[in-house]
Amino acid sequence: MQKRKNLKVLLIASAVAAMFSTVGVQAQTTGAAQSDASAQTSSTGSMAKLSSGDEKALKDMAQANINEVAAGKLALSKAKSSEVKAFAQKMVDDHGDALTKVQTVAKQKDVTLPTAPDAKHKAMADKLEKESGDAFDRMYMENAGTKDHKMVLSKLQSDAKNIKDPDVKALADAHVPVVEQHLKSAEQMKMPANK
Repeated sequence: MQKRKNLKVLLIASAVAAMFSTVGVQAQTTGAAQSDASAQTSSTGSMAKLSSGDEKALKDMAQANINEVAAGKLALSKAKSSEVKAFAQKMVDDHGDALTKVQTVAKQKDVTLPTAPDAKHKAMADKLEKESGDAFDRMYMENAGTKDHKMVLSKLQSDAKNIKDPDVKALADAHVPVVEQHLKSAEQMKMPANK
């Protein structure tokens, strides 16, 4: 019985080693390989529970991504400017991808994430719903484009200094340059003057 158990452990270890040796070759599947490896680690019980600070950082990243995707989808349907629509599509795509990565780590760490925009962003969406044309474009870019990205960037940079879990830290570190680019794009976009 013990030999059979040792054989299983050896077989799993060999499979994990083989999987990691192919990860470099298959750059496109790195996320899936890491997910599988983490799931195996988790099933052995060697994965530690996240600290409350790391769990909060993970939830904050999820919430920021959910807020941006929701606002971007609204802008795709209501924006007048093709530039604003292009920005909104980038927000939906980039923050949707980032949310998927956050959800993967959260699942591995057994963390329950928010699933809808927070109250502040629901209220902003209600205000945006009442706007149209240039007024909508301005309000969307001022709030979802500039203000939200400044706030998220500040929170990410602050959280990143205190995150202990390497997976959560890698997520935060990966989010920072994307959020910086979004902020820069939003700030550079020329909006029509108020009428």
